[in-house]
Amino acid sequence: MTSPSQARATIVPAVLERHAAELLDVWTQEQTTAGLTRGAAGDLRARSTEFLRLLQQATAETSGVGDLTAVHGAPFARVREFLGALSRQRAAEGATPSETAMFVFSLKRPLFVLLRREAADADRLADELWVATELVDRLGLLTTEAYQRGREEVIARQQQDMLELSTPVVKLWDGILALPMIGTLDSARTQVVMETLLQRIVETGAEVAIIDITGVPTVDTLTAQHLLKTVTAARLMGADCIISGIRPQIAQTIVHLGVDLADVTTKATLADAFRTALARTMQSVAPARHAR
Repeated sequence: MTSPSQARATIVPAVLERHAAELLDVWTQEQTTAGLTRGAAGDLRARSTEFLRLLQQATAETSGVGDLTAVHGAPFARVREFLGALSRQRAAEGATPSETAMFVFSLKRPLFVLLRREAADADRLADELWVATELVDRLGLLTTEAYQRGREEVIARQQQDMLELSTPVVKLWDGILALPMIGTLDSARTQVVMETLLQRIVETGAEVAIIDITGVPTVDTLTAQHLLKTVTAARLMGADCIISGIRPQIAQTIVHLGVDLADVTTKATLADAFRTALARTMQSVAPARHAR
């Protein structure tokens, strides 16, 4: 069974071309009335103008040689790019998924009005409305999917930024770095910790790196393995590591788990670790003398 668009050529491309100006005016008014505007009114009209131009080109190229609603085909490539960029921008502007999709869906009413005017009879009108509905709906779904991908990218970037901010590497003294850790240490965070620490070792030429886990609530086998990987990577870069913040309960857990930290220097507090680091780098801090 053939679809209406396959049975005979649709008039949608011709309507988009002949009535471009009228369609643009009515469509932008629809968006304004529905409260879908973001930013200046000029931006809305410019976006709508560009979308209609690309849509007209895509439908004209598809008409007569394929399914007009095949929006994943090559003729619609620039339309998809436009909708993807629009969705990312709308997401950054704070628009909701519904508001973003309605940029496309709000085109239905003005397009249907023009098709009613151009269709020769009721049967032809039914066919044209079906084609237009499928076309707009599929483009609207594309917009929603692009919006979702954009939001996921934003969330991923934010998570990466939070990981980097939560693992600062501080220069305590000449040749001594400190990495205070707070929260759970998982695989993703371990990778960020390792990259950040190694980069700072290269930049500063540090000989000792103190990894302070006072703020790590619990230590399990996986956490201990992550710590050992970080220590090993730092050693390969020529820096010795000291793990501080070993509280009694954490020490008991490590022993219970059978994790071997024999080759790693551990200290109860950051202050103890700092004193050890000074000794290893043959430095010292003397108390200031009070003036008489």
